[in-house]
Amino acid sequence: MSAIASEVLISRLADWGVDTVFGIPGDGINGIMEGLRRNADRVKFVLVHHEEAAAFMATAYAKATGRIGVCLATSGPGGIHLANGLYDAKLDHAPVLAITGMQETSVLGTGYQQEVHLDRLYEDVSVYDQMVVNPAQLPALVDIAIRTAYARRGVAHLTVPNDIQVAEAGEQPYQLVAPAKPPATAPVYLPPPVRPRDSDVRVAADVLNAGGRTAILAGIGARGAGRLVEQLAVALDAPIIKTLSGKMVVGDDSPYTTGGIGLLGTGPSEELVEEIDTLVMLGTNFPYTKHLPEPGKVKVVQVEIEPTRAGLRLPTEVPLIGDVGATLEALLPLVTPRAERPLLERYQAKMRDWREKMAALENPERDPIAPQYLASLLDRLATDDAILTCDSGTIATWAARHWHIRGGREFYLSGNLATMAPALPYAIAVQHAYPDRQVIAYPGDGGFAMLMAEFHTAARYHLPIKVVINNNNSLGQILWEQMVLGYPEHGVRFGNPHPDYAAWARGCGGFGVHVTKAGDLETALREAFARPGPALVDVAVDPNEPPMPGKVKYEQAKHFAEAFLRGQPHKASIATTLFKDKIAQLKES
Repeated sequence: MSAIASEVLISRLADWGVDTVFGIPGDGINGIMEGLRRNADRVKFVLVHHEEAAAFMATAYAKATGRIGVCLATSGPGGIHLANGLYDAKLDHAPVLAITGMQETSVLGTGYQQEVHLDRLYEDVSVYDQMVVNPAQLPALVDIAIRTAYARRGVAHLTVPNDIQVAEAGEQPYQLVAPAKPPATAPVYLPPPVRPRDSDVRVAADVLNAGGRTAILAGIGARGAGRLVEQLAVALDAPIIKTLSGKMVVGDDSPYTTGGIGLLGTGPSEELVEEIDTLVMLGTNFPYTKHLPEPGKVKVVQVEIEPTRAGLRLPTEVPLIGDVGATLEALLPLVTPRAERPLLERYQAKMRDWREKMAALENPERDPIAPQYLASLLDRLATDDAILTCDSGTIATWAARHWHIRGGREFYLSGNLATMAPALPYAIAVQHAYPDRQVIAYPGDGGFAMLMAEFHTAARYHLPIKVVINNNNSLGQILWEQMVLGYPEHGVRFGNPHPDYAAWARGCGGFGVHVTKAGDLETALREAFARPGPALVDVAVDPNEPPMPGKVKYEQAKHFAEAFLRGQPHKASIATTLFKDKIAQLKES
């Protein structure tokens, strides 16, 4: 049997260390599927139920491993379905390769069935985007695509017409008298130097040594440099604020962190931002500028690997272009350690008070179940190397505040895109990458419903993921956003009948249980966590529990009150929930 171009494509992926491809077959990629079959000993194909999930899985695989994530979709609608997950990769700078099918080259431009020019569709989402028109282009295009995805930390895309997929490997169909010779590339990526210039490091040290009240804002770009970040915190008397994506840079049990920032952050972090005169930004492009200091009121030193992002959010005295770890190794010897640490000590006291307030909300006696209690049980029962994948919405608030990074724990969600639905496919991909670790998906009911078919994918591959649904039977985040804007709620509660997600899990061959009473919750979670295969716990939580900001501003409170006066239909139950929260916190104080 002669080798076909798709064999070269898949074999080259394997040469790059790709061991998993997520996707769905279709008539537009039958040749590529044959290439996968012929290379099944080197590359595993994971069959999913929706292409959007395949793109989320590739993104999560890349985020969790640092290696290229690969997804595959057929021509036309299959490729279109990938787009949301690919934008998740783009906005969070994850290296992903999307491979799609295309109609035969002989019919392109004729309005043929499912003729969607995916290379044009992906122009905005991709850092490298090519249609393969000659079998001889492979494997060079694979090399360039993957190398570009790594170098530019984004999405690369190759679309391959049907006739090219099954053509003889290396064939050049349009031979000239002296045909051009394809480049001889190699499946190798060499990262560029990541240490900034010594002169810039010295200037940065001067700025930091002159600072009075300094804070550190650490993002996911500082992952792996947590020890150095803490050393800088001690030297500068600088508390560490963490972005949500950067939650695992340092542990939540670190004595130097004030936790998160923004609507999902902590009160102490918000207060710290208002007090400082110097800010060190490490590996973050935090987009919510209203939660950052006023421009011009602070001196900023920023460490950023991508030059175009340096100084993007705040005027920056010293942009240090480089890797956070390598930069801190160069910077720390030049920093003059503070003799005393009054700022750290004061914010350590504030964080003790904040943690007591959060613990007061984790009340097992509440009915309906407090979502904070659910999140706290996940935190207490999970292993110290567990990986939590989170959806967007109110659950992100509960995870930010009640899921604590300690030991080897990790945390993943859709950061800058903040899309719904990734928690379940993220968990599946991460479990494929780390089969021996505990992986917990933590979606809301709205996000879970969008891609719930992928629980069957987990069952089919015998993946022991645990899915815990924070079910408030509504689009909870939108509900509260409408109220903060001063609008009565509209179109956010699903009502009756309630879907039976536990029955769906059992129908897929997994474990499924629905919990409505707080007293039953711990037993259900323990049973689910002990199961060898996939398990789902659907938890009915209080739909009237607000994800309050760490520090409520006057305008937010004003609009919230106006929404009540305009006829909020659930104002009595919401007021009761808020009253219970306040009583619980007063008991702890």
